[in-house]
Amino acid sequence: MVSMKDIARKCGVSVATVSKALNGQQDIGRETREKIRRTADEMGYMTNASARALKTSRSYNIGVLFVDPMHGGLAHEYFSSVLDSIRVESERCGYDITFINCNVGRRRTSYLQHCLYRGMDGVVVASVDFTDPMVLELIHSGLPVVTIDHMFNGRMAVISDNVAGMEALTRYVIGKGHRDLAFIHGERTTVTESRLTGFFRACEALNVPVREECILQGAYHDVTGCYEATKQLLALPQRPSCIFFPDDFSYIGGFNAIAEAGLRIPEDISAVGYDGIRLARVISPRLTTWQQNTTDLGREAAARLIELIEHPKTALIDRYVVSGHLLEGGSVADLSNR
Repeated sequence: MVSMKDIARKCGVSVATVSKALNGQQDIGRETREKIRRTADEMGYMTNASARALKTSRSYNIGVLFVDPMHGGLAHEYFSSVLDSIRVESERCGYDITFINCNVGRRRTSYLQHCLYRGMDGVVVASVDFTDPMVLELIHSGLPVVTIDHMFNGRMAVISDNVAGMEALTRYVIGKGHRDLAFIHGERTTVTESRLTGFFRACEALNVPVREECILQGAYHDVTGCYEATKQLLALPQRPSCIFFPDDFSYIGGFNAIAEAGLRIPEDISAVGYDGIRLARVISPRLTTWQQNTTDLGREAAARLIELIEHPKTALIDRYVVSGHLLEGGSVADLSNR
């Protein structure tokens, strides 16, 4: 096994200098530090995790709290992309990630108890019921925490700009001449409220009235529920010209209901999604949607959590907003010249 002595001998420096370089201390020259790290990698040196934890009072382990009520797990493309970005950034900074649950062995525990048992340095909260008492216990504990798409007072948050995203998507649809819009939204969460705000802002600014019966509650990542909600909209005496779906995956249910009714997209009715997953680009016609920047969401969440862990006295508690962009497909008919 390669030791720090071996690295010191090869680099022509002391063991103390090698130790400082590998532990990220800044009181040695950058060139020397980089040379030592490069040599350590080339020689296959690995730090002893237990020894490093004792020395730094850290486990170099980040917890990720992810609860998917639809049980899509890592098959949920949006969240799997966010989680992978968290993993990549954490590993780049020398941290491992562990998913948090309510069990330690066969014993039932709270989320906080699991974190303390595993000695986690901090937690990224990616998808949960933010009113859950166990989540609130974790949020208000002394652990560094970063939330994704939800704000708590005094806690760091990384937010996808759902208000601006939905407002831009709605303006695009209205710009295509649509004046009778329907919106199937997800569960009542901060994300949903933000998207509804963006939708109504655009409609109000462009003087487009919205019928109450055209706003329906569904659930994210729920094909069956979206199918039923779409059937309800299609059964209205006055059918909407465009339906906004909760997300791209749920749109499958809406697509099936529209096809079952003998209607075509976009010739008979238009549709838009949200998220920008690969599905939106491979179905026919391609789905017009708003693509969220999952890479930045995950990377920023991990980076800011690590900053809180390593620099607790100087890290700024704030929110970081991540923008997305429109993916124009063929699912929205142009009615502006009709």
